[in-house]
Amino acid sequence: MQKQDYKTKAVEYLYNKAKTDMSKAELSLNLLLNNGVGIGDHSTGDFYKNLDILVDAKDRLEILEERYPRG
Repeated sequence: MQKQDYKTKAVEYLYNKAKTDMSKAELSLNLLLNNGVGIGDHSTGDFYKNLDILVDAKDRLEILEERYPRG
């Protein structure tokens, strides 16, 4: 495997990880906000945690797109 292949795979992993984190946080927030049964024993800490994950993932995607734009 050539050096460029490693870079391409690493950047692709970072994109996929950020997108996965974003989807997971969006789903969790959606469940907490739209389904009363989803709240249960959850506290506002869960809202903040998922919001932080969503913001972090979005920031990572923006940085990746800025520095390593995809075709």
